[in-house]
Amino acid sequence: MSGFLPLPAADGGMRRARTVDDLGPDELDGQRLLVRVDYNVPLGPNGEVTSAGRIEATLPTLERLGNAGATAVLVSHLGRPEGKRDPAASLAPVARDLSGRLGYEVPLLEAPPGSTELETQVAEIPSGRVALLENIRFHPGETKNDPDLSAALAALAGGFVGEAFGTAHRAHASNVGAAERIRADGGAAVAGLLMAKELHFLKECVAKPERPFVAILGGAKISGKIELIRAILPKVDRLLIGGAMANTFFRALGLETGSSLVEDDRVSMAAELLELGGDTILLPVDCVVADEIREGAETRVADRQEVGPEDRIGDIGPRSTEIFSREVRGAKTILWNGPMGVFELEPFARGTNGLAHVLAERADAGVPVVVGGGDSAAAAEAAGVAERMTHVSTGGGASLDLLAGSELPGVAVLEMVETETG
Repeated sequence: MSGFLPLPAADGGMRRARTVDDLGPDELDGQRLLVRVDYNVPLGPNGEVTSAGRIEATLPTLERLGNAGATAVLVSHLGRPEGKRDPAASLAPVARDLSGRLGYEVPLLEAPPGSTELETQVAEIPSGRVALLENIRFHPGETKNDPDLSAALAALAGGFVGEAFGTAHRAHASNVGAAERIRADGGAAVAGLLMAKELHFLKECVAKPERPFVAILGGAKISGKIELIRAILPKVDRLLIGGAMANTFFRALGLETGSSLVEDDRVSMAAELLELGGDTILLPVDCVVADEIREGAETRVADRQEVGPEDRIGDIGPRSTEIFSREVRGAKTILWNGPMGVFELEPFARGTNGLAHVLAERADAGVPVVVGGGDSAAAAEAAGVAERMTHVSTGGGASLDLLAGSELPGVAVLEMVETETG
């Protein structure tokens, strides 16, 4: 039974992606599956995994496959090695971390796809166990969705599991090309449990919200979220805008923004969105400003009409935090994508932290609070409330594209099945 929202079919029915829970015993027991995961995790100075959230999120799928007797060949990337082997981007630390979590050694297979050596190593993986291929982005064909690399990966398994939501908005060899080849050869291509969870919350949040539905958008730029704003405006009861992207809206209102980050080429677009949104859009009424955005900066609170020509806006002010919090406390569905300020620096973190704690309180009360990955996920983590949120996405760009209504290549390649649920 899939856990995410069904999609409308062309004939008016409903469809959903097939998941690992839909696979029968004959498709699992003794079978080998290529599992595209997203283990692009941060590493410390000694090469250790410093934040294992993305690894932990895949464990339910790996345990489901292992308990059913399937062998999982994991594929991931780490960093941007630009198609070249780079020891600093090796997945060896990830293999060690995963070994500790699964309770047995997860081998890191360094031989390249298409080699006899790798095919032999994969064939020797015991049933019910997991092995991890070395960083797939060591190969230049990965990001080009190269057909030869896709075929080499597909040859390693008889089925495919898409579990890398964070890369689902990209058409690469390991998440699209290989899945297409496996399906063409008669194998299954299904969603993992994490992928299903991501699609459930990010689709349902927009498609079937309990009202009032409040969305909070922040971050640095409006340009990366224009399609999301356009898509979500007709569906929300309130759209709260903070972060540096609010500066562009301030400029559209004719307000002084000093030396703050503003997208000059998007001011007219911001004006159009304000006209389109009307009273639905709420902007900050005050700001935390400083001469420079840095740790230890001397700050002051200014009404948005009182920002000086030398000021730099680094956060929403206390009145804005309270107004936004009041809207959140009355919401029955909440989507958060983007911090309210430069939360990484203590002088500009209060708006984001304050709002994050109010969001956590609403989630504690049973209100769906969905955090759209990327910087907002990092902000929730920094505020110490990430585990209290209903769902924190593992994908930044993918979550934006999905919420904006775009088709994700890494989802479109998966099998769809009819469902009676609506």
